[in-house]
Amino acid sequence: MNDSKQNGYSSDGDPLSWKQQEAEALSSDDSATTSSEGPKMKRREVWANKLDFLLACIGFSVGLGNVWRFPFLCYRNGGGAFLIPYFTAVLLGGIPVFFLEVSLGQFMSEGGIGTWKITPLFQGIGYACTIIVFLLNCEYNIILTWTFYYLFSSFNTVLPWSQGDNEWNSELCRNSSKMAASLMSNYSKMASSVVSKLNDTMTTVAYTVATENTTKCDPVTEFWESKVLQLSSGVDHAGTVKWDLALCLLLAWIVVYGCIWKGIKSSGKVMYFTATSPYILMLILLIRGVTLDGAAEGLKFYLLPDWSKLQEAQVWVDAGTQIFFSYSISLGTLTALGSYNKFRHNSYRDAMIFAGVNSFTSILAGLVIFSVLGFMAKQQGVSVADVAESGPGLAFIAYPTAVAQMPVAPLWSVLFFVMIILLGLDSQFVGVEGFITACVDMYPHYLRIGKRREIFTGIVCFICFLIGLSMVTEGGMYVFQLFDYYSASRIVLVVAFFECIVVAYIYGINRYYDNLEMMFGFRIAPVMKICWMFVTPLFSLTIFIMGAISYSELTYKRKTYEYTYPSWAIGVGWMLALVSVIWIPITFFKRVIDAEGSIAQRLMSTTRPILKRHQLRQGEDLTKVVLDESCSFDPDDPILQGLDPRDEPLLANSVELQKIENSKRNETNGV
Repeated sequence: MNDSKQNGYSSDGDPLSWKQQEAEALSSDDSATTSSEGPKMKRREVWANKLDFLLACIGFSVGLGNVWRFPFLCYRNGGGAFLIPYFTAVLLGGIPVFFLEVSLGQFMSEGGIGTWKITPLFQGIGYACTIIVFLLNCEYNIILTWTFYYLFSSFNTVLPWSQGDNEWNSELCRNSSKMAASLMSNYSKMASSVVSKLNDTMTTVAYTVATENTTKCDPVTEFWESKVLQLSSGVDHAGTVKWDLALCLLLAWIVVYGCIWKGIKSSGKVMYFTATSPYILMLILLIRGVTLDGAAEGLKFYLLPDWSKLQEAQVWVDAGTQIFFSYSISLGTLTALGSYNKFRHNSYRDAMIFAGVNSFTSILAGLVIFSVLGFMAKQQGVSVADVAESGPGLAFIAYPTAVAQMPVAPLWSVLFFVMIILLGLDSQFVGVEGFITACVDMYPHYLRIGKRREIFTGIVCFICFLIGLSMVTEGGMYVFQLFDYYSASRIVLVVAFFECIVVAYIYGINRYYDNLEMMFGFRIAPVMKICWMFVTPLFSLTIFIMGAISYSELTYKRKTYEYTYPSWAIGVGWMLALVSVIWIPITFFKRVIDAEGSIAQRLMSTTRPILKRHQLRQGEDLTKVVLDESCSFDPDDPILQGLDPRDEPLLANSVELQKIENSKRNETNGV
């Protein structure tokens, strides 16, 4: 089909009739499923109601980073003073990029790759995001694997990490536990026969001797490293697969598949539970935490402002990176979630609500964590700074240590790990859904037929499970750290920079503002235009450069020593970092090479957006777009619900309008 026909006109410049245009579209696409010869392609899904989308965004982005990263960063970077750079990063980076990604998905009604048809020359952004989220999916489910293991271990009358006399404990730890028990037992016998005035002295002596012999014994860390991980000496000693962890990993992937196998129809329903119930559990744990002895000291460490910290560049870098991580930016999944919105959905409002919920969750989680850490520090007679942890160290060492010292410890342990599972589960299955959406939208004629999507989803989950097996070996923790540190770290800042630049300067910021007005029915405030053009890309690039300057090679900090990765492992890490972002220049040069004409003509042709009829502005210059006629306008399509070609100026150029006018004319003439 020649270009003129693709734009809905004949070679003579006359508009094609509705039937002629539909026939041309079908003849240009042999796999079009409106043909009676092949199986029918399923219509693309939309959210059942407006709340589904908001809950999906909250469930995906509000996760473990809010619980185990934000509180530690807040404490380390000046307590309450850290909220200034944090909310600055929210306004300059978080909200603008979040809204940009979800609105792009909503406008294009495609996943992370197809969305960038707005500028095909930079479609590598979509490939980069999709690869990042795939690598993140492989890694993230390992956290759920560990959490399932701890949850199952919590169903005991005595928590297994609370004592040091287990088979996995070191000889020192077992001997120390026996000595501590013997000393306390002897004291109990002596206490009945010793005069009352010596009670305090005897207690102090017995406790001091027991403590001195157990300070070198850390049963919680030994449970984590020797029982759960069976940690080897380094990444070059992988060891064997730990089959108890492998079964937990399999369970995690079965649960994820069960949540998403039917697409957003199933995941949308699950989200009502997984996105809301963690807040109930957090409130329960907060009430318990603030009633513990020493909680006030922990909250003081968390919130007391140290204004001098604001002069340190690293504080601002930490705030910027935390926002990009907690908002799940540059992963393509937000674009996928937005693509299931109806064309008229007000995602601008949802972006503001999401920002408030995300920040509220982070602050609430900090109160939960530091109230308990204050109690633990008081019990051990040390400073809160000595027990504060972030990342897996908080979830699997610091918090279990505190829980083991509480009355009815198994109950609070179960509640904590159920909360971690619920926070991580929706982040995991929505991330997988984002990857699936990108792939299905790339090949809808193959994957949106029959049960193929469900089968493809199962294959993806199985592949991720196989990759995850490398992280449940005896050296699996070292592999996990490589994925976590390199695959989705500061690279997301680079991707966010390109997203803003491409939309603002290549596609056109004024054109995109017109598109937003078409969707929302009103023109949003010009502050977003300023952010996308200047503030947000500058902010993203600055944070990336400052982070690169302070870059240090990966190490794994254990209680007893710090493991340094060998050079070849660092090289693998950099490969994980570059395997995604490298697709931006690869796609750029491939599109330029494949195009025809001079360099200027090639650049012009490859930056023309590929749009459907309902995405055209009133008076759109059709020479500056490529019209996608692969599917005709269907007023029954749920994505286009509420659009009427007779009333919408955005369809003024379309042949669909001609069809309706001809139909009205025929009815009037009695034809």
